[in-house]
Amino acid sequence: MDVDPVWLESSLWVGKKRYRAALTGWHLNWTELDKKNRDKKTVSVPVSEVIGVEEGRVQVLPQRSVAKDTDREFTVFYVKRSSSSRSYGLLWRLGRTQFCCPSRDLRDQWMTQLRIALKTHSPSRPHRLLVFINPFGGNKQGRQIYHSLVAPLFELAGISSHVVVTERANQARDHILKKDLTGFDGVVCVGGDGIFSELLHGVIGRTQQEAGLSEHDPSLTLQSCDLHIGIIPAGSTDCVCFATVGVNDPVTSALHIIIGDSQPLDVCSVHHRSSLVRYSVSLVGYGFYGDVLAESERHRWMGPLRYDYSGAMVYLSNRSYAGVIQYLPADSQLSNPRDNTRCLSGCSVCSNGTERLFPHSPGASSLYSSHFSQFSSDTEGEWVSVEGRFRAVSLTCMSSSCPRSPLGLSPSAHLADGTGDLIIVRDTHPLGFLTFLHRHTSTQDQFDLPFVDVHRVKAVRFSFPTGEEEDKDEERERVNDGGMTEEGKRPSRSSSHKHLVERGEERGQKDFLCGLCCSKAPTVSVWNCDGEILPHTEISCRVHGQLVRLYARGIEDGSATPTRKCQDGHRNCKGRCVLNY
Repeated sequence: MDVDPVWLESSLWVGKKRYRAALTGWHLNWTELDKKNRDKKTVSVPVSEVIGVEEGRVQVLPQRSVAKDTDREFTVFYVKRSSSSRSYGLLWRLGRTQFCCPSRDLRDQWMTQLRIALKTHSPSRPHRLLVFINPFGGNKQGRQIYHSLVAPLFELAGISSHVVVTERANQARDHILKKDLTGFDGVVCVGGDGIFSELLHGVIGRTQQEAGLSEHDPSLTLQSCDLHIGIIPAGSTDCVCFATVGVNDPVTSALHIIIGDSQPLDVCSVHHRSSLVRYSVSLVGYGFYGDVLAESERHRWMGPLRYDYSGAMVYLSNRSYAGVIQYLPADSQLSNPRDNTRCLSGCSVCSNGTERLFPHSPGASSLYSSHFSQFSSDTEGEWVSVEGRFRAVSLTCMSSSCPRSPLGLSPSAHLADGTGDLIIVRDTHPLGFLTFLHRHTSTQDQFDLPFVDVHRVKAVRFSFPTGEEEDKDEERERVNDGGMTEEGKRPSRSSSHKHLVERGEERGQKDFLCGLCCSKAPTVSVWNCDGEILPHTEISCRVHGQLVRLYARGIEDGSATPTRKCQDGHRNCKGRCVLNY
């Protein structure tokens, strides 16, 4: 096994204890020595996870402080992991160790070599970020979270940021589409899934514009985006952050951004005829999930409690809807939604997906040229059609896990394999559907029910049964003004409110609570697309493999021990080395 070359090695003091510190090509190690100069425990930190190096005894959080008269000391900041009792992933914290050198010259030598190592082994770290803060999301703590927890970490890591506090819906999306982004390595949102969706649409839209591609062509394979997206969770729902990091924690997310982690992510495009409606990464849901969102939009004054209230009301209404679902199956030999795997950091399925989606070919090094190979493979295979009445129809490109449902809508879904999971819940008795919903909060298999089908797919279409299209199209088109009817315009939260107002005027607001006591229930539901109501019912969806990249690395397995023995051949390890995990 190869051993890292030692760049610098010397004796250092941490408090009153003496250590032998060594900086190798990839790790910073320090080993405690006893009175007889024998090795005790060793701590090893990957250079890629060192956040910064400062002169003196420095503290950054909760507020910055620097001790005086410390000309022989320096402080190393790094990633320190701990398990979370409320989530499956690992919390990241800012570790800090203060070293004392025998001389000032040796201190300067250590600081110089550490900073050179950071530049050498962390070339993907961002240097300049465009940050959007949603001051209205969640508990309206976005500004405070950024300035008290995130900004000090960015400053420590030498990252400059331009901050935009949004004042209206889609401001972040419009900024990305229209402003000059030269010099920015990535864009970051401080908020929930709503402002993330704005960044998603802005980054994808800008990339397609620069590539000369039309987003409105449902048959076109889109250009992969180079600009990374970071998420600092501060909203009512932070599903995307939870499903890609494993925890909803601002410090954890900020540290992932700082070290330049890169997680590819599949994106689903939703079209109505020849017009793009919206992009989705977590949920495109019809029936129950659409009705819950529509009902909850009328009770935003209740805060997060509106989802519990609306879910109970929609469940009691006991509705199902007629439809025709067509889907293009993915290759079942590669993976399937019932294989009991989890998409964790370093996922082999997603790694194989990268090789399959972007094959290396002589003379074609760009993702743009290789990405077009996806479409030819997507056209292979036969479409499968399912007709009937459904309680819920869902398509997700990730597990869609959240604190209330730690395993998510589809526990074995993958972030970057170029597929989505289609979940079909047929009409059933209320108790059966309640069992399905309850299993999302436990470890029981929600797909192990006779009325539930799940398929790994590359594309999906939804339409009405033959003979019902005309009446239902008229019913839906009457409330269509809030949608994307002109090229270049997308629905916003304000248009969702407009859509609901018009729908309420057409049917009467009592319809959403009429299932138990009224003679006529709605015959058409709405689509919930990542928390936004779509203005159309007949849609087509297509999964674009690894279309965007997040500052994340996937969920690190929190069930594993936070510390582990060194297996990388560290010098003088002898089984006593503990990696900082």
